[in-house]
Amino acid sequence: MTISKEILDELLKGVERPEDLLGDAGLMKELKIKLMERMLGAELTAHLGYEEGESAPPSQPNRRNGTSTKVLRGQDGELPVAIPRDRDSSFEPELVKKGQTRIDGMDDKIIGLYAAGLTVRDIQAHLLDLYGLKVSPDLISRVTDAVLDEVREWQSRALDRMYPIVIFDALRVKIRDADSRTVKNKAVYVALGVTRDGQREVLGLWIAENEGAKFWLSVMNEMKNRGVQDVLIAVVDGLKGFPEAITAAFPDAMVQTCIVHRVRHSLNFCSWKDRKVVAADLRRIYSAPTADLAEAELDAFEEKWAEKYASIAPAWRRAWQEVIPFFGFDPAIRKIIYTTNAIESLNRVIRKSIKTRGSFPTDEAATKLIYLAIRKFEKDGRNVREWFAARNQFAIMFGERFDA
Repeated sequence: MTISKEILDELLKGVERPEDLLGDAGLMKELKIKLMERMLGAELTAHLGYEEGESAPPSQPNRRNGTSTKVLRGQDGELPVAIPRDRDSSFEPELVKKGQTRIDGMDDKIIGLYAAGLTVRDIQAHLLDLYGLKVSPDLISRVTDAVLDEVREWQSRALDRMYPIVIFDALRVKIRDADSRTVKNKAVYVALGVTRDGQREVLGLWIAENEGAKFWLSVMNEMKNRGVQDVLIAVVDGLKGFPEAITAAFPDAMVQTCIVHRVRHSLNFCSWKDRKVVAADLRRIYSAPTADLAEAELDAFEEKWAEKYASIAPAWRRAWQEVIPFFGFDPAIRKIIYTTNAIESLNRVIRKSIKTRGSFPTDEAATKLIYLAIRKFEKDGRNVREWFAARNQFAIMFGERFDA
């Protein structure tokens, strides 16, 4: 629709300064209010079946009944809009629904600010500074709580029958305990799957105070109940009871310890000045072409560092059964399992969102923010790089299980 020059000239009469157009009492705000009121009037006309100022048809007992003022909040600040009424209160406007107090996607803006890691107080200040809006903490909480319904639907959605790779990882989040009212470091676990077509998909998130075989078995059974029948390779971080829980639910799954976590755990025992050299020597272990050569490199590492860092090599040996499957894979698969770029980038997105929070008042509050971070992560791209070569290797190594 084109607005004629004559109409524009008429509208702009008396507009001499920027604030006359864009200010709180400017033309743009007034125009938006008047257009909304005109559209609402047209909706009521369609509902009643006769134009304003005309007599109602004899068969129409309902009549116009004045207006009520509703203050809407939007990017232009507060907008007082006259909402037309009818006598029997059967009018349900579509433009401004009953109970609606916000427009211009303000809910999405609040959720977006929350997802970026802003606290309720930060969001209040942002909306006041940018839009001149005064919103209560209760309103912000109600808007963000609506995300929980989406979380529940997401957490219970059906999953694929088979995933070539599922990577499990955890991060620690401070959450206030409902009973003791003390802040505890709880583990938030995320399962990141790679589909047959090379798409990254976050399968779920779980918050646990105490991890163990029982907890992990419940996670695996939940995945099975949602449709997962087979996992080809499960990459874990070496927690006690984790491999057993995976194989209890998915007996044919190959459990692979996360090499990145193994290296990081080893470097925790090193002084800063030695870390670079130790990391280079560890690389010789996991870069070896075969398990036998890797074990020889581990022997060499232990001989070199046993006196200074006696605990590193034995830790690798204790986890060796979950390390050696790595050496049976083609470099195309090794690259995906080792680098775990997907899970690392996911963790960066989550940590960026939660870093401004000292602690969360409840598990639900932490879940909301982490889910929104996951949603952002998946929107930024889901394709695994160089998947074509890895897919061919999976098809050869796992045969019917991959094609099922």
